[in-house]
Amino acid sequence: MPERLSGAVVDCCSEGLGVAEVALHPGASVLPPGDVILVFIARESVEALIERLHALNVKEVGSISVTTPELLLSDRADEAVAAAPGEGADAMIWDEVSRQTGEDSRLTWSYLAFLVLATQLAAIGIVTDSTIAIVGAMAVGPEFGPLAALAVALVRRQWRLGRGAALALGVGFPVAMLAAALTAWLSVPLGLFPADALDRGSAVEFIYHPGPYSLIVALLAGTAGMLSVIGRRSAALIGVFISVTTVPAAGYVAVALVLGEYQKAAGSALQLLLNLVGIVVSAVAVLLFYRVITKRLPRDAAQRLRRKSQPPRR
Repeated sequence: MPERLSGAVVDCCSEGLGVAEVALHPGASVLPPGDVILVFIARESVEALIERLHALNVKEVGSISVTTPELLLSDRADEAVAAAPGEGADAMIWDEVSRQTGEDSRLTWSYLAFLVLATQLAAIGIVTDSTIAIVGAMAVGPEFGPLAALAVALVRRQWRLGRGAALALGVGFPVAMLAAALTAWLSVPLGLFPADALDRGSAVEFIYHPGPYSLIVALLAGTAGMLSVIGRRSAALIGVFISVTTVPAAGYVAVALVLGEYQKAAGSALQLLLNLVGIVVSAVAVLLFYRVITKRLPRDAAQRLRRKSQPPRR
């Protein structure tokens, strides 16, 4: 960052609870030229520090990088963590969540490939009445990324992020369903499964029978999923994928339309809609809760920091 801002940034990093160490490396940055400042701070205090750095316009003239060390042995760091309010596992870093969900919600070839593969697995599980294949489809499906990004966009009013997430969902599901329908259409004359396969499957009836528990499960899954994103718990996120029937419902719609089971296709389409809406609603509720409990930088303090970031008048 520019040398003129270093003093103000060091002051911001040094004040407040949870700061263990601050190091200043004058002139260490070559491109762009400027100083490098390293801060060891408890995770609970990171969001407050980032707000102050944003008020100083550090992101516009330099950069902010947040990393978590695998191992840190320091009595001073332990004391800083103990002094910081709250718990690190509950700490919310808004920029981190926005960036993570934004990366997971882009309409990429890999996203489309995973969604198509998951829907194909679901379709196979449906026509073979295989619960194992359906659970595998749930685990492979990448749809929670755009749903979480949509929730973040609604709460933070980041409409560009919301448009990207909506595009990923609006393009991804139709493409995956079309691929599953094409596969089913080719499989029937080849004798890979009978035309009355949907009448024989008892293990997959839950997919086209939406009910109150469908919405409840989606709400619980969306809550758990957003909490896992905030707490960076990937294992819990996999559990969320397995608990919702978004991908199986999409696969069922495709197969049912090909086989002329329009009532079952409508039921599974409703199941898909309930899951998508329920996940987004509960994820928004989680983010709103964290927004309420997270202390914001007072407006007058932010204005003072912005004045410090202004270049001196000549």
